[in-house]
Amino acid sequence: MTTLEAIARPSGGLAMVAMDQRESLRHMFDQAGAGRPEDEVLVRFKRDVAGALGDLGSAFLVDRDLGGLDILADGLLPPSCGFILAADALEQQPGGPVEETGLDEGALQAIREGVDAIKLLLIWRRDERRAQRVELARRFIDAAREHGVLSVLEPVVRATPAELDDGSWDLDVAIREAAAELSPLRPSLTKVQVPLAGAGDASEQQRASEELARVITGPWVVLSQGVPQDRFAAAVEAACRAGASGFLAGRALWSDVVGAPDVPAALAERSRPRLERLVEIVDTYARPWHEA
Repeated sequence: MTTLEAIARPSGGLAMVAMDQRESLRHMFDQAGAGRPEDEVLVRFKRDVAGALGDLGSAFLVDRDLGGLDILADGLLPPSCGFILAADALEQQPGGPVEETGLDEGALQAIREGVDAIKLLLIWRRDERRAQRVELARRFIDAAREHGVLSVLEPVVRATPAELDDGSWDLDVAIREAAAELSPLRPSLTKVQVPLAGAGDASEQQRASEELARVITGPWVVLSQGVPQDRFAAAVEAACRAGASGFLAGRALWSDVVGAPDVPAALAERSRPRLERLVEIVDTYARPWHEA
């Protein structure tokens, strides 16, 4: 049976690189002044990230739409780096956020030797589709089990229009509520948003991480979306001290490399040192997955 050892470091911590962005990555190029690139540019960027960071990460997450499976087939990742395939079908307008997701049956059919896990982004809202999303999470976890791979469930919380209108929206309350609702479904790993979006001093971040840890069932890691790049390392340390097993992050590592004239050089200069520091934090403070 496949266990989280397949995507973990020898310490039992998880230091994983996310490179499964699709339209979001295209929009990042546009925001960086490079225009909206063709698919080939995005494919090249993903391959460059794999080549630059794969030997440091305990796992690499990528989509099938933009050459992700070729990264596996072409041997761009060393044996020490596990492979996670995004299995989410995204509803997203160009330049906009992901609004809803479904289970990508094509990704399930593409599972092959070398794929250790699949990942589902799940948009969580307190609306009429809430029960349907819980059922989607169950189907995803069952599908991973049937295919003999790990399941990485990523709830990302969003406010309803009513919550924004009446001022009742609280990001951290929602993050905890989503984790309490979905982690008991027993995915192999739950991937959650950083409390306070990385804000606050060390003690505030620690308290918020501990509050989150109390409601999560099973191993968990944090993601980097919405956290300022210079705040992510401290947020990872707080989460790990609170009981997280590490991180699965993309933007915190490479967002300022998008649109660079020499991507490999920029990855070597900026992204590798960041990942090295994060790996050190995970090895020092993370709760090993098998203790969660």
